[in-house]
Amino acid sequence: MSSFTKLCVTLFILVSLLACSTNAHLTTNFYCQTCPSLETIVRNEMTKAIKKETRIGASILRLFFHDCFVNGCDGSILLDDTATFTGEKNAGPNKNSARGFEVIDAIKTKVEAACSATVSCADILALAARDGVVLLGGPTWTVPVGRRDARRASQSDANNLIPRPSSDLATLIKQFKDNGLTPNDLTALSGAHTIGLAHCSTFKDHIYNDTNIDTNFATLRKKTCPISGGDTNLAPIDVLTPNNFDNNYYKNLVGSKGLFHSDQVLFNKGSQDNLVRAYSTNGAKFSSDFALAMVKLSQIGPLTGNNGEIRKNCRLVN
Repeated sequence: MSSFTKLCVTLFILVSLLACSTNAHLTTNFYCQTCPSLETIVRNEMTKAIKKETRIGASILRLFFHDCFVNGCDGSILLDDTATFTGEKNAGPNKNSARGFEVIDAIKTKVEAACSATVSCADILALAARDGVVLLGGPTWTVPVGRRDARRASQSDANNLIPRPSSDLATLIKQFKDNGLTPNDLTALSGAHTIGLAHCSTFKDHIYNDTNIDTNFATLRKKTCPISGGDTNLAPIDVLTPNNFDNNYYKNLVGSKGLFHSDQVLFNKGSQDNLVRAYSTNGAKFSSDFALAMVKLSQIGPLTGNNGEIRKNCRLVN
């Protein structure tokens, strides 16, 4: 073999190792050699889950948001409470509402069978969130992977850092800014509310006490959300197409039919009105911006390299 050929082979090996081995950064081909079937497994399992229950796509997407907003996208939301460990599942924004953990468990089982002790639960959640959006008619994006799983969780941080449905615009903008996200990212990512259901307790104050709401819409929601009781009764967040990932959420906002106070503040004579109006008439722009914002969201504070671990069971630290 000539010296030139040896050099080329050496360079090829080095490039391959750099592209596919563990490193300190997220990449789109992190598992290209160690778990090439990963994305197919996740997509197949999410397809089964959504066929069984359409709502689960929104539930998994919400899990991902809540994970990333509490000390980064590290799978901490997946950890169960134990006698010696307090997780985030019983924090106010998650208790009795965070769901889809069994779907992540099922995906993890299949991934472990194919590529044992290789893929993090944090990466599985990131991929599952993307696939849920796609399977409900939304945009796709390439998910950067290479995250590792947290060994800790923080119930107090979950209580304080996850945006609330009662938040005003200034609070939302600050919370997103603290995570490296812009006001426009906030408005695009809020479009996730085009799918899913919400408990009466999360929007009761808005439909009974706010004035920036369509009266007919408020009356409709009051039918299943009484002023006293009924806190766990469910209503679609998007009144038009709750099972389709589209731009109707923004049409609702323009018509003062946002379900949450935190939704309607995006279109309430404020800084985001023009973007909401643009998304309401241009679904392609919303889809493009949502996908870009999801990539940014997915890169909040990941654990990489030798930090964290690859959990064997998504619910428990190794």
